Amino acid sequence: MDQLESLKKEWQSQEQDFPKLTYKDIYPMLLKKSSSIVKWIVVISICEISFWTLLSFFIPESSKEFNNEMGLQTTFLIINIFNYAVVVVFIYLFWKNYKKIQVTNSIKTLMGNILRTRKTVHYFVYYNIGMAAILMIGMNLYYYFNKKTLSTILRNDDNFGSMPAETFIGVNIIAGIILIGLLILFYWVIYGLLLRRLKRNYKELKKIEE
Repeated sequence: MDQLESLKKEWQSQEQDFPKLTYKDIYPMLLKKSSSIVKWIVVISICEISFWTLLSFFIPESSKEFNNEMGLQTTFLIINIFNYAVVVVFIYLFWKNYKKIQVTNSIKTLMGNILRTRKTVHYFVYYNIGMAAILMIGMNLYYYFNKKTLSTILRNDDNFGSMPAETFIGVNIIAGIILIGLLILFYWVIYGLLLRRLKRNYKELKKIEE
């Protein structure tokens, strides 16, 4: 019995020697982690816009000619300019949030910046998925209401092998749904992971504040 009591006392004394994390220890760690996550959001969004820009250089000439014959060239140009402008604004907002988090010196401010960043990312994701869906629906509706022109172009173009307009529209819809599905998966995996980490940091900060 005496030996057991001795072991207990020894364990308690060792437990007291372990360093206890304080606000001064935890806050800088959470600040650094949050700043790093937001920096990755900025980097990934820049890589994303760079990828789509690079991809546009590989669009076949036949596709450009097809859009021109369908009278869509100017429309696509306006949509692309608008889309790039919106994405650049989002990147600027991500960068602004990143700089704000870097110089944050209070828990409440950091929590507010984390919530703001999460909200901005959600809007960014909703915009991109929504824009892709609107573009797919709008484009196929345009094809449907201009079936006569579409049929003439398809009949005269060897690349389509006299494909019926209905088949062309159907294939476009399926391809669009697959593309949107892949886009959702990409955002869920990449941005979802970063947002979950930010949420974890937010919860830790809330515990400290309480």
